Amino acid sequence: MQTSEPEPGAGGAAQSAARLVTPRSDFLGGLAWIAFGTAVAIGSWRMDRLENQDVNPYTVPGLLPGLLGLAIVFFGTLLLARAWRQGALGGKSPRSAAMSAAERKRFLIVLGLCLTFGIGLVGHGLPFWLAAAAFVSTAIAVLQYPQRRAANQVARGLTIAIVIGLGAGLLITLVFQEFFLVRLP
Repeated sequence: MQTSEPEPGAGGAAQSAARLVTPRSDFLGGLAWIAFGTAVAIGSWRMDRLENQDVNPYTVPGLLPGLLGLAIVFFGTLLLARAWRQGALGGKSPRSAAMSAAERKRFLIVLGLCLTFGIGLVGHGLPFWLAAAAFVSTAIAVLQYPQRRAANQVARGLTIAIVIGLGAGLLITLVFQEFFLVRLP
């Protein structure tokens, strides 16, 4: 499947995505992912390995981020190679169109929610599970509100968002604290 062509029957969302994703944007995105994955891998390599505490090599800090960094580099390289094959550096490669006003609004909403979570909620008094639950619930409720309002299902949408948010907040906390042994704020 090529990202530069919409899927049949997918409607406006696929056409909008096709307008934004070109071989050139995939090429630049691949470079960005490779740089980010490299930075993550280098940062995890530089972490203290806790050798003086006889820590099991499979549980050393930085192992999972290092593996994730390498995976990001791998997939960034695949994206870069695909874009190269599609002529990303050729002069005839189309430039991506700017975001529409609706897409820009949605992007800014998501960016605002993420920054509020990362800067305002985590580590400022709320337990992590509650901050994560509030973030997930709010994100779902805000992003689905236009569709729920059109279908006259606002109350149902809020209920579902809260249930999913609480489940996600508790599950994320459980996984990180019990399986990865990471203390959360």
